[in-house]
Amino acid sequence: MAKRQVFFSFHYDNDNWRAGQVRNMGKVDSSSTFSDNDWEEVKEKKDSKIKEWIDEQLNKRSCLVVLIGEKTANRKWINYEIKKAYELDKGMIGIYIHKLENSLGKQDDKGSNPFDYLTLEREKLSKYVKCFDSGYSLSKYVYNDIEDNIEDLIEYGIEHKPSTW
Repeated sequence: MAKRQVFFSFHYDNDNWRAGQVRNMGKVDSSSTFSDNDWEEVKEKKDSKIKEWIDEQLNKRSCLVVLIGEKTANRKWINYEIKKAYELDKGMIGIYIHKLENSLGKQDDKGSNPFDYLTLEREKLSKYVKCFDSGYSLSKYVYNDIEDNIEDLIEYGIEHKPSTW
C-alpha cells in the first residue's frame, strides 16, 4: 500500500516537538511533512494568505490528521482546517499526542476533542470522527502505539469521510 498524503493539524507553539515525532515516523508520504521553516514563514502572513496556504495543502491530501495536545481544541486555525477538510470531503482523524514527551521530557494534560467544537446539523463532528488515544502512559510506549496504528487510522478516516456520514 502506498503511503498516504495527509495534512497534519496541530497547535504549533505547544506541540511542534510532539508533532515532529509523529511526522518523522515515516508512515505517511514525505510530501505530507513540511518543514518548521515553512510554517514559520506562513504564520507571519495575513489571514487570507494563511487560508490560501491551508487550502492549497489540504487540496493535495487525502486525510486531515489532527494531532491533539492539551491546547489544540477550539483554536482558530485548527477549526478552519477541520471545516475546510469537511468542505473538501477529506478523511479526518484525531490522534491524542499529549502523552508524548516534549523537548524538555514533559508530558501534558489531555486536551478537549477539537471535533466537539464544530457541528453538523446540531451534532458534534466528534460523533463522526475517530480519535485515537493510546492506553499507555509512558511516552516511548505511546509513540510505538501511534506508530503501530497511524496507517490504519488514516485509512479509516478516508473510508469514513464526510460524504459517507
